Amino acid sequence: MSLLEVNDIHTYYGNIHALKGISITVNQGEIVTLIGANGAGKSTTLKTISGLLRPRQGEILFEGQAIAGTPAHTVTGLGLVQVPEGRRVFAQMTVHENLEIGAYLRNDNAAIKQDMERIFTLFPRLRERRRQVAGTLSGGEQQMLAMGRAMMSQPRLLLLDEPSMGLAPLLVDTIFETIENLNKNGATILVVEQNARKALQVAHRGYVMQTGTITISGDAQDLLADPRVIEAYLGL
Repeated sequence: MSLLEVNDIHTYYGNIHALKGISITVNQGEIVTLIGANGAGKSTTLKTISGLLRPRQGEILFEGQAIAGTPAHTVTGLGLVQVPEGRRVFAQMTVHENLEIGAYLRNDNAAIKQDMERIFTLFPRLRERRRQVAGTLSGGEQQMLAMGRAMMSQPRLLLLDEPSMGLAPLLVDTIFETIENLNKNGATILVVEQNARKALQVAHRGYVMQTGTITISGDAQDLLADPRVIEAYLGL
């Protein structure tokens, strides 16, 4: 059984038909990526899965449980956690306070402290800035904080929405190395990303989206070599 199954999802913004029958799966232990141009429906897919948008049609199963239309806070409590596009840290709170908020549904204080230490080991820069107000961090540091905050909730599935957006090339490399490390340590990840090459290089499988539909899917390495993907998304 897949960890996540999305079957024939249709999502609208008013009368605009944004998702037109999206079907994807994510298996335990995988990195799966959604790639495509701006406006293809990638972020809308994540928002529909995480409960921020309600589909008009279709089925979403998380660990076999139907969650389509379930409120976002309830979905988070099930272990499906989204890192939003643009990071959206709590700018007036410290790094430490932001991470504490990630654990707000938990009451296992000893384990929370252990997870906090794990995040600081994964992101040494956050340890250095743990008392610093989050709004004063660089874009890359804020992305690390947003990912760390999500990991504090002990997600079963982590949804990453454009984690490399607006970052310098060196920081982009760091973020994708972190995604790989999280996966090697047991995290299952669904990542939306415009940097198709980077996303496919770290992913196990991928889906290509265009105007609200899935047009191509398969093994990530196969997609990297697919002439249609190369021409449209890899800049060659």
